[in-house]
Amino acid sequence: MKNKHGVTLRQWEVVSVRFRPTDRDEHPAIVISNDEHCGDTRLTRLNVLYGTKISPGNPPRPHQALINSAEGLEFLTAVDCSYFYTVEKDAITRSIGTVGVERRRALKRTIIAAYRLQ
Repeated sequence: MKNKHGVTLRQWEVVSVRFRPTDRDEHPAIVISNDEHCGDTRLTRLNVLYGTKISPGNPPRPHQALINSAEGLEFLTAVDCSYFYTVEKDAITRSIGTVGVERRRALKRTIIAAYRLQ
């Protein structure tokens, strides 16, 4: 399914979104909702993981995982795996890239550890 900006919405897609209307800039996010949810036109919101730019050499916190240019980003980004944000599908303005298989495993491990699901 594509949103009003023409962005194809799929699980593990790295996208750009403004989380709050008052935010000056958009931030990268990773779509966590499954493909069936993404493609259902009756459902208007998605779950995403929020990303924020960090300085190289800054280690991630225990609840964060790192993504970078391999996912299409221009800078090192820490993804908060301790909270699933809900955003409107139409708030997503562009696709940046896709999370690769190895990074998906790292993100899943971080989510499991952050929620203490073990």
